Amino acid sequence: MHIDFFVEEISTEYFLESILPKILITDFSYKIHPYQGKQDLLKRLPYRLRGLNKWIPVDHKIFVLIDRDNDDCHQLKENFEEAALNTGLKTKSKPDENGQYQIINRIAIEELEAWYFGDIQALNSAYPRIDINLDKKAPYRDPDAIRGGTWEKLVRELRKKGYKEEITKTKLAQNVSVYMNPSRNSSHSFQVFRDGLISLVNQ
Repeated sequence: MHIDFFVEEISTEYFLESILPKILITDFSYKIHPYQGKQDLLKRLPYRLRGLNKWIPVDHKIFVLIDRDNDDCHQLKENFEEAALNTGLKTKSKPDENGQYQIINRIAIEELEAWYFGDIQALNSAYPRIDINLDKKAPYRDPDAIRGGTWEKLVRELRKKGYKEEITKTKLAQNVSVYMNPSRNSSHSFQVFRDGLISLVNQ
């Protein structure tokens, strides 16, 4: 099986490079296509999907992963579902008569960094001065409900603990994802991503 991943930025590519082998134990190949943000992905994705639909074999799948940011989750999902369906591809939400589909769309709520808050052990392993019990504090108990931007909150926590070096989304993805355990992540949106990926390859 081969999976094409379409993501909105390069930090997600680094994240996937580390996490995919931990989720999928079956033999598969993949290619990750990062874009220059969500709007760039939404604009260019239909053309890529139309091209793929002309030759895509049964064992070739597509996974689209995006951040919600401040967008309406349902409307955002519908936009990407429509982009896929307009090319003739079947999605997990709208499969063919046999329940089969080629593409799945998933949203990280609110940003990819919420998934790091969902695995504090991994965050602590990458940055040992981060409190191992940070997820017990009220603002961080639900990684998908962190207010004020998960990226901003994560940078603030790192700064508070004395990490003064340049902090970028790409560097965080590289440093934290290698320690993540998909089975213990408390973020519901991560669990939906993980389970959706497993269902995609197990059709």
